[in-house]
Amino acid sequence: MRTLFLELMEQYVVAKNPKLMLRRSETVVERMLSNWMSICLYQYLKDSAGEPLYKLFKAIKHQVEKGPVDAVQKKAKYTLNDTGLLGDDVEYAPLMVNVIVQDEGVDAIPVKVLNCDTISQVKEKIIDQVYRTQPCSCWPKPDSVVLEWRPGSTAQILSDLDLTSQREGRWKRINTLMHYNVRDGATLILSKVGVSQQPEDSQQDLPGERHALLEEENRVWHLVRPTDEVDEGKSKRGSVKEKERTKAITEIYLTRLLSVKGTLQQFVDNFFQSVLAPGHAVPPAVKYFFDFLDEQAEKHDIRDEDTIHIWKTNSLPLRFWVNILKNPHFIFDVHVHEVVDASLSVIAQTFMDACTRTEHKLSRDSPSNKLLYAKEISTYKKMVEDYYKSIRQMVQVSDQDMNTHLAEISRAHTDSLNTLVALHQLYQYTQKYYDEIINALEEDPAAQKMQLAFRLQQIAAALENKVTDL
Repeated sequence: MRTLFLELMEQYVVAKNPKLMLRRSETVVERMLSNWMSICLYQYLKDSAGEPLYKLFKAIKHQVEKGPVDAVQKKAKYTLNDTGLLGDDVEYAPLMVNVIVQDEGVDAIPVKVLNCDTISQVKEKIIDQVYRTQPCSCWPKPDSVVLEWRPGSTAQILSDLDLTSQREGRWKRINTLMHYNVRDGATLILSKVGVSQQPEDSQQDLPGERHALLEEENRVWHLVRPTDEVDEGKSKRGSVKEKERTKAITEIYLTRLLSVKGTLQQFVDNFFQSVLAPGHAVPPAVKYFFDFLDEQAEKHDIRDEDTIHIWKTNSLPLRFWVNILKNPHFIFDVHVHEVVDASLSVIAQTFMDACTRTEHKLSRDSPSNKLLYAKEISTYKKMVEDYYKSIRQMVQVSDQDMNTHLAEISRAHTDSLNTLVALHQLYQYTQKYYDEIINALEEDPAAQKMQLAFRLQQIAAALENKVTDL
């Protein structure tokens, strides 16, 4: 990786655009760096940064689920993302329902829901609560369970759409607990779907065209019905007054975004601190690689601090931390709902902004995520600067120490990585470019010394009875 890196650096320095290095992942070495960092930081993630990230994810999920979420438009009342904000005021009330899981004991489990939740949303919240001690990948899917309510002697199966759904022209409204008149304290029964219980006219069996036709005929909505195309045409030509009103509404919503941000602030800070903790907690790989970048900058006479800052930012915060911040399911067994994802994206963008050295001038027209964290961004930027500075001042990690550390990591993951599969994939690549690789190995002095071309020919001979020069 080091050898390939020196070559990559050479290319950017010769082309006189070193700032662009590591911005993408187009070369083999950039991909290698992503994997190398992931493997080297795994233990640190497990011991230090994983918990604050998990708590941040859960806190966002809790905030989002506290208020209405439009199941069709994927917009929420409580969010950090203005494009995913449920603008209209929806009347709703929290309910506590008691859930009995069929064939799993008689104790009812209390679950918090909202009366405006669709039946699928209620199922998700119930599954979340009932199976919370199990990994998410083991949970039943909402469409594989049936929710039943027995208000009196009769039992009623609750579903998103059925014969009781409200219709208005081509529009059909998704059923909610309010639609069925389910009250606070009601008892619901959750049972697994048997094959015989599957509805016969399941829309999945419909041919594509007929399905699309049905969709066209029955447009569904949940909390906010989209304006019809006719109305949309009018509003696009909207008057100046109309635009001013929209602006005023946006500012009202900004206060709602700010209140959600205030609730989540401690969780965001804790995560940033765990990632940018200077001093003793820095993983050896980070110190080693940052020193390598500093050395190369000096060697190539790059004195511009911005360039070195960009290299470090592209190799660690943007390549590793932002990736898992946007995708918690890469490391946790969780399901990330779109409305949770929308808020995570805002925090990830703030983290990215904190890693840049350029100052953003804010105005009323700036994106809401920039306005939201305008007060904190200078603190975060200073955290990044201090983090890089403290790493520079740490005691160096020698090549020998790094090799020992990598050997330990290898030992720790012996059972979890399938080296045979990796070797097989590498060999498939080798097969494709066999002649070019052999020629390159024969010309390279280091490869000559280790007789690599000869060894690759031996492998090919053993695997495929290839005729070689042996």
